Amino acid sequence: MDIKSKNIKELESICSDIREKILEVVSKNGGHLSSTLGATELIVAMHKVFDSKKDPFIFDVSHQSYAHKLVTGRWDEFDSLRKFGGLSGYTKPSESDDDYFVAGHSSTSISLGVGAAKAIALKGEQEKRIPVVMIGDGSMTAGMVYEALNELGDRKYPMVIILNDNEMSIAKPIGALSRMLSSAMASPFYQRFKKNTESFVDNFGDSAHYIARRMEESLKLITPGIMFEEMGIDYIGPIDGHDLKSLIETFELAKKLGKPVIVHAQTLKGKGYEIAEGKEEKWHGVGPFDIENGASSKKSSSKSATQIYTEALMHLAKRNEKIVGATAAMPSGTGLSELMETYPDRFWDVAIAEQHAVTSMAALAKEGYKPFCTIYSTFLQRGYDQVIHDTCLLDLPVVFALDRAGIVGEDGETHQGVFDISFLRAIPNMTLFAPRDEKSFHQAMAFASEYEHPCSLRYPRGSFTETDLPESEEFELGKSQLLRSSKGEKLFIGYGAGVNRAYETAQLMDEDVSILDLRFVKPLDCEMLKDLSTKHKKWYVFSDSSKAGGVGSAILEFLSDEKITDIILESFEYGDKFITHGNTKLVEESLGLLPEQLAKKIQG
Repeated sequence: MDIKSKNIKELESICSDIREKILEVVSKNGGHLSSTLGATELIVAMHKVFDSKKDPFIFDVSHQSYAHKLVTGRWDEFDSLRKFGGLSGYTKPSESDDDYFVAGHSSTSISLGVGAAKAIALKGEQEKRIPVVMIGDGSMTAGMVYEALNELGDRKYPMVIILNDNEMSIAKPIGALSRMLSSAMASPFYQRFKKNTESFVDNFGDSAHYIARRMEESLKLITPGIMFEEMGIDYIGPIDGHDLKSLIETFELAKKLGKPVIVHAQTLKGKGYEIAEGKEEKWHGVGPFDIENGASSKKSSSKSATQIYTEALMHLAKRNEKIVGATAAMPSGTGLSELMETYPDRFWDVAIAEQHAVTSMAALAKEGYKPFCTIYSTFLQRGYDQVIHDTCLLDLPVVFALDRAGIVGEDGETHQGVFDISFLRAIPNMTLFAPRDEKSFHQAMAFASEYEHPCSLRYPRGSFTETDLPESEEFELGKSQLLRSSKGEKLFIGYGAGVNRAYETAQLMDEDVSILDLRFVKPLDCEMLKDLSTKHKKWYVFSDSSKAGGVGSAILEFLSDEKITDIILESFEYGDKFITHGNTKLVEESLGLLPEQLAKKIQG
């Protein structure tokens, strides 16, 4: 799409068309809505002033980049957004040269910008290229942002950082004077004046320097950007993030400064779709919905695993005032909202700060509390050092409740919860277990609430599959449950949601098989496995996790340690590659993991 040659009226019309297209597609496919609608003018202005073919366009998280996709040649493909084989909901270089980096987790953008700026400087291309970063105010809560800003303020690499403030949480506007002063301080006139003044006061010693510095600081105190200015980064704003003329003029100004600058733009979430305008969390990421009234198009009668978690934790918290919990910016997604409302002094949203969430919960455990650290499987990766160093090293009884374990569907590679078993199983003092249905989830939570060591339980996005397997027994450390016994040579070993896949696969076979609910992958039920090794010689592992270091690996290690050599084991875990986005069933079909595919594979 040709943006460069368009005037303001034409660009405003393009913004309107973009919003209409986003609404049309997201209402059918689901996706991120309020933030990406709010960022439309920012992105159009970015493309007017900068060039994504040479300037690195770096979107934090990148869920707000739909307009960027639409203006970079993907308009006709946009109907395939988040569908299997279609466009990703995030930036993806393999999809377009205009996408500089893969993004799906937050707060990485400024670090990427600093790295790109270093490379541009080393190549001697600073006159031709400049990194352009867009970051939301929510992402500014993570420590990584300030690590990057700290170096950037010291190194002074040219970079434009667009702070998309759609919650007004960074700084509220202080009227026309603030906007006038921050723009004036970034202007070429002010920068020349400042440089000339510095040369002038050099001739008058320390006293003149002190007076000049105090005058400038007095001006900065009137602007909300004092924190950034103190870090050595120029600040412009706050400006209206929906005023194209003002945005273009400001971006042009920032581009010419030749040093790092933050442009603070205030936008309205859901801009252009009145039902979603404002701060309602439910419009951040949505499933298909009716554009006319905003009602969800999909109705599910099944209780989600997240709902079960909320109910179980609420039940436990009512009976034990020592139970506390935290989540990292996902209170609704992890089911902690209700507990935060009921027990605001015991359950906290610590913002996008997984490292802080883990370490702070470790300290609460040290003080005699029972913390439930509730985080998506994919996001716990961001707090891995804290799990090892601050929790397991002291053997502190923190419970890690990992939502969205397994394939999560349309969010794709950056969000699939496949690695938690592999990276947690390696840590001393860590115990790993998983429920397979609603009743076993309550039992697993009861066990976790009484367990005096670090532990982790994982559960899937959406609902558990219902089966007619025997009812779950109470959880006991390191004990599995044999659900079905047969005289055949085949043993199906399921872990968590994998138990139900094992059952569905068994139902499609013309022979009887034994089914084991492993329950614990660390520690394993060695006695049960030894006994079963004498009865069944072909073992099949079902788990929604990575094969490398996963459940199958744990069992193979056990067989090796016990010198059991006559077992043939095949694991139906995920192979050594990142898993694409799309409808979960289609993704599983592409991986050959549907029950009918597995039954055929097992029977040859």
